[in-house]
Amino acid sequence: MSVPIVHSPAAPPPFVAVVPARLASTRLPNKPLADLGGKPMVVRVAERARESGAQRVLIATDAQAVLDAAREHGIDAMLTRADHPSGTDRLAEVAAQQGWSDDTIVVNVQGDEPLIDPALVRGVASHLAASDGCAIATAAHPITNPTEVFNPNVVKVVLDARGVALYFSRAPIPWARDAWQPHWPEIAAMPAPPAPATVYRHIGLYAYRAKFLRTYPSLAISPIEQTEALEQLRAMWHGERIAVLVTPDTPLPGVDTPADLARVQALFGPSV
Repeated sequence: MSVPIVHSPAAPPPFVAVVPARLASTRLPNKPLADLGGKPMVVRVAERARESGAQRVLIATDAQAVLDAAREHGIDAMLTRADHPSGTDRLAEVAAQQGWSDDTIVVNVQGDEPLIDPALVRGVASHLAASDGCAIATAAHPITNPTEVFNPNVVKVVLDARGVALYFSRAPIPWARDAWQPHWPEIAAMPAPPAPATVYRHIGLYAYRAKFLRTYPSLAISPIEQTEALEQLRAMWHGERIAVLVTPDTPLPGVDTPADLARVQALFGPSV
């Protein structure tokens, strides 16, 4: 049985959006401050988050330069520790410092996603609010291109009948045995995933309940998290449930490399 595509309500629940921004980057140094049409990239991301209907948008950074840039453009920001291993750990510090109630919904909007759809941010927040028993919500969309299905850089997610994640993997899951086994390992010969084995690509956007964020730093790193190099598997290993909003739309890509930055800069136009 396929999981139905969910459309979020027009009026979202109250939620806050946090944009973690770490200045150090091996592939693209000073990425949060990269100029996009006269504004730093992290500011562009925060502006998109504001359009989602979030009650508050906050940039959480480890660098004074990012803090200054945010405030210069009228964006709320705070300094966090520089030794956080992940954006979720940074959010956990923010949640603790801000004293948010257990039920506060916090959306993690990645600081390198200046083209993020505000409706998707709003949708993930709404989906978590409607998903009793889930501490986290995220998003996914169907993919049919075998090259993407077999690409380990494309994270896949398998869902249960209620749209809750069963597992995330870099491997092609679910494995269409009868369709793919005759062609393995020739990926170029693989057909598109046959029905009903829909393959969903995970979209790296998360909404959390603040209670979970305060718990997260105390959770031991799990073996499956280490094996797959997927942070969300730590929560699942410890018994947390992740609701998945399925959208028909493929999100616009973020900025990971100098080539990505050049592409996005061309969209925003020259600096002013």
